[in-house]
Amino acid sequence: MPSRLLLVASESQKLGAMVSRSPLTRGLVSRYVAGTTLDDAMAVTDQLRRQGLEVSLDLLGESVTDLADAERATQEYIEALPALAERAPGSSVSVKLSQLGVAVDQRACAQNLDKLLVAADEHGVLVEVDMEASSVGKAILETFRAVLPRHQQTRIAMQAAMRQTLPDLQSFQEVKPRIRLVKGAFLESLETAAQDKDEVTARYKWFTTWALENLPDPAFGTHDDACIAHVRSEADRLGIDRRAFEFQMLYGVRRQLQQELAREGYRVRVYLPYGSQWYPYLMRRMAERPANLLLFLRSLIGG
Repeated sequence: MPSRLLLVASESQKLGAMVSRSPLTRGLVSRYVAGTTLDDAMAVTDQLRRQGLEVSLDLLGESVTDLADAERATQEYIEALPALAERAPGSSVSVKLSQLGVAVDQRACAQNLDKLLVAADEHGVLVEVDMEASSVGKAILETFRAVLPRHQQTRIAMQAAMRQTLPDLQSFQEVKPRIRLVKGAFLESLETAAQDKDEVTARYKWFTTWALENLPDPAFGTHDDACIAHVRSEADRLGIDRRAFEFQMLYGVRRQLQQELAREGYRVRVYLPYGSQWYPYLMRRMAERPANLLLFLRSLIGG
């Protein structure tokens, strides 16, 4: 129940405005968000790289209602590419297509994504498309499918909890996609997505094996010990090299584990958000890890 309430809270603009204005939340926010500017994010990127970790930079923001805002977000990503390419070769950027206008004009969103992909190719930076709520999921997948033949290194996030995930993955015939497998962090109906925690974990494990057997260079976005152990054992069973896939984890979550996996020779990429629009992102992190809720509530009341 707490997780579902937090997901509802993540969609509340009124609560978001109140929390975002509170100076008491800054300490908690800084644990999960690199800062508000690109310079802030690059400083944290430098630290992570020194620890042997790769980075996927995420400019916070989603669900724009104006194409001008979508174009501005696209341009901000493009402006981040030179610094990222110079200071952190091999890095990627993660982008939400709702931020590029997919819910406003799907064709305009596709143009924004293609513009970003062309610029990213020029700088040798990879692009990862985040998956979002099912209300825009179909449009996101269609947009990704349209650009994939020209930009085959682009990765897309797929949610193990979603009942449509397997047929969506099986629908790719000519070009097999690079994916980031995640459990799912959006408020969905029982008809659309599995809700039981154990069922979602079981689905994640099943998709892990399927991805290792069928897809190129899969990434596994998880902090769950059971899921991580399954990735490792299945890769060993299938004879897959530790550098042929990667773990992805969120900035501020299980930092020691990130470094341990990197020292063991696994590729580890940290999802590194920055920007002022951190509230929905932070609420979903609370929902994924309710133990953080007490820390969050204490920050609100100044404890």
